[in-house]
Amino acid sequence: MSNFPQLDKETIVSIKKSIDNTFREFAGSWGEWFTELLSPIHWSLIYLERFLLATPWYLFLFFTGLLIFYIARSYKLVAGFLASFYLIGLLGMWDDTMRTLSIVSVATFLCVAIGIPIGVSMYYSKKAEKIITPILDLMQTIPSFVYLIPVVMLFGLGKVPGLIAIMIFAIPPVIRFTNLGLKGVDPGVKETADSFGFTWYQKLFTIELPLARPTIFGGINQTVMMALAMVIIASMIGVRGLGSQVMNAIGNGYLGLGVISGLSIVAIAIIIDRTIQAYNQRTDWRNYK
Repeated sequence: MSNFPQLDKETIVSIKKSIDNTFREFAGSWGEWFTELLSPIHWSLIYLERFLLATPWYLFLFFTGLLIFYIARSYKLVAGFLASFYLIGLLGMWDDTMRTLSIVSVATFLCVAIGIPIGVSMYYSKKAEKIITPILDLMQTIPSFVYLIPVVMLFGLGKVPGLIAIMIFAIPPVIRFTNLGLKGVDPGVKETADSFGFTWYQKLFTIELPLARPTIFGGINQTVMMALAMVIIASMIGVRGLGSQVMNAIGNGYLGLGVISGLSIVAIAIIIDRTIQAYNQRTDWRNYK
């Protein structure tokens, strides 16, 4: 037995109970308000999922393939997308893949919409950077099961708590990479903009953000990958999709189901990763490479 000094058991229990009771009171008072506040996001998740499930598979493959080609300008990538998603459908994972795509798409959009402005604020304000950086460290290091507890207490089970859990896990990269990308812009270019009388927002939108684009999109890429990794954990609180299939396979010892659903997630991740990388490597939007 360790002889390290510690509080007596009654004190430790009282501290734990005080934390539990405080948050229960908070959840009871504000849980419904937060639920109403996030109801537009809830409905967007529902309608996007219904839209993807209702879209005929051949139309989804056709239009998504066109979108990938428009972004990446790569026939090989489009062929890989068509082959992998056709195989996903043949193996009976199509509906769960669409559910996973819907929540990952909404989570990524929100992470980008929230994360880039936060990264910009860290770039412009040292005080904001000192405050936000430890929070990001906490979000990236705390076990996901820990913050699932307050999320479930506030919102219960379902899509919204799953989305929040995914965002907590996935948003730090886009914030950090935005700040890092803006810091990496050549100071000489900034000085030139200042000499021409650019305001801060003109300099930000016409010079700094465009030059920081490769780094920022690297952060977005990492955010998407982390969101996909989190869908398995999110399935524990009611998010249906490929993650729930993986959990079902684990709980029942279905190796085949686990392999198929896991490889489906891998296929989505690879297609998105290669598409973003190809976009980052493009230098001319008007001409094919």
